[in-house]
Amino acid sequence: MRKRDASLRLWGGGTTIAALAAPAVTWAQSTAPKIDSGDTAWMLVSSLLVLMMTIPGLALFYAGMVRRKNILATLAQSFGATCVITVLWMIAGYSLAFTGSGPWIGGFTYVLLKPLGLTSISALAPTIPESVYMMFQMTFAIITPALIAGALADRMKFSAFLLFMAAWLLLVYCPIAHWVWGGGWLGAAGALDYAGGTVVHLNAGTAGLVAALMLGKRKGLGTESFAPHNLAYSVIGASLLWVGWFGFNAGSALTSGFNAGMAMVATQIATAGAALAWMAAEWAVAKKPSVLGMVSGAVAGLVAITPASGYVNASGALLIGLAAGAVCYLSAVHLKHRFGYDDALDCWGVHGVGGALGAILTGVFAMKEINPSAAPKGGWLEGNFHQLALQVLDVGVTFVYCAAVTAAILFVLKVTIGIRVSEDVEREGLDINLHGEVVHA
Repeated sequence: MRKRDASLRLWGGGTTIAALAAPAVTWAQSTAPKIDSGDTAWMLVSSLLVLMMTIPGLALFYAGMVRRKNILATLAQSFGATCVITVLWMIAGYSLAFTGSGPWIGGFTYVLLKPLGLTSISALAPTIPESVYMMFQMTFAIITPALIAGALADRMKFSAFLLFMAAWLLLVYCPIAHWVWGGGWLGAAGALDYAGGTVVHLNAGTAGLVAALMLGKRKGLGTESFAPHNLAYSVIGASLLWVGWFGFNAGSALTSGFNAGMAMVATQIATAGAALAWMAAEWAVAKKPSVLGMVSGAVAGLVAITPASGYVNASGALLIGLAAGAVCYLSAVHLKHRFGYDDALDCWGVHGVGGALGAILTGVFAMKEINPSAAPKGGWLEGNFHQLALQVLDVGVTFVYCAAVTAAILFVLKVTIGIRVSEDVEREGLDINLHGEVVHA
């Protein structure tokens, strides 16, 4: 989600970082172009598509992979995260991530969204109402922490989960989103992240890995069956994610023009390529192409193309997808077992690894002819090695900051209210013990 693209393109590239991150202005004060009805309509649809990715998409994708006794608890995590993050985004999240001109964190002028009026616009999205831009960003803020639930499935307290979601949004997601998209130092340095390879996926994947390590392994792992309860749910969820991802990537153009079209093409091609690559790798190693593998490969492709979708052509998208399918298969299926961590639903293996891979490959395949305003020198293949170095920096900084702060949040929760359910609750099931309900069929 390269938030500055639209502003640079429409304003002739002369806008400073401080101006881009300035608070919204009223209609009468604005010197930007008038609100474009086509852009607004597309961004309204994109916001709905991205929200659909969390509920019901991610909720069903994760719920289908757990055992029946934990299916409602898994659904509740996605639904609960959506509610908590929506309110916090309104209270402070949007203000911290997308207003102000500081290099590290945004401002406080938009606390409780007080300046947001009917005719407000943001300098970061000058052709749509700021209410639409704020809502679009809210849907990204919702799905990012919700992804972490894939790593901690079957064993985290619901109370601790909700508090973790709240703290993680404000202390991890908002600063990193500001660094890259809101006028902060990484975006100013030239790091490319069109729709969230590091801000969303590497960020969530890293937090998932830390959470899995701090929670410990699920009871019975390796000696009991942890077979998914209903893979049909997972296929439906993955399909909703695939369709919703066009709002994620093509919507990040913030306009309904050429950039949105190219991002949509790149997304479709990379996703299909990754699903085929995962399928081929699994077929070769395990002798059968599993349905779970196919949909996991598709999600890996969606993740990896996310940072690159607005900067690469069709060939680059295909190569990124093929690489993501193979690499994420090895990470989720083999490296996890080799190193012994319990990333239950492969949050790190798919989102962390796929996000890092896609961000780095953006620095290889970015083309100046695809997005000259944001990538004027292209990537490594066009002779710009500096862009690849910037992408590696983006990946490294995001990983280190996220890992450190995530560990600190979980440590505080662990020594105060505890983060893991008891062994008896875990064996009997989270549904009946945490929510007082069960799935009967």
